Amino acid sequence: MGNIKEYDRERVLAYAHEWAFLRNPKYYDFSQIGGDCTNFASQCVLAGSGVMNYTPEHGWFYKSANNRTPSWTGVEFFNSFMLREKSSPGPFMRHVDVEEIMPGDIVQLRFSGKPAFSHCPVVVSVGKYPHPTNILVAAHTYDAYNRPLSTYVYEQVRYLHVLGVNA
Repeated sequence: MGNIKEYDRERVLAYAHEWAFLRNPKYYDFSQIGGDCTNFASQCVLAGSGVMNYTPEHGWFYKSANNRTPSWTGVEFFNSFMLREKSSPGPFMRHVDVEEIMPGDIVQLRFSGKPAFSHCPVVVSVGKYPHPTNILVAAHTYDAYNRPLSTYVYEQVRYLHVLGVNA
């Protein structure tokens, strides 16, 4: 489709730093209706990619609270979109082991008793040898910045590493 461009991790980190404890007025705050974590993660990824995918239903975009794709705000839909074939516009990712995670990547958590992944923090810092104790994240709903991943009580984790952006 288009050209592959680099994902700007510094822009992701700057966005996460600015908005982790605030709400960008350009976006609706979904905290009271299911959670705002994937909305915030999508905003961060957009800051680093600069490209939305306007394909109805199966793309990844936000125009308003009522005009967005499920992948913009839903953890499982976000995962599915980001793992798609990289021929369509937007950022693309793959699941990696913890050792490959980098700042600007995404972590998804499945909590005990939940059938699906339901939290989507943004990685803002990683230690020399990545481990949940030195992977720091930013998130919305329960706002956090520089929170160690190990402080979450989760049953399952998956790491999404951004490979690039199809422009």
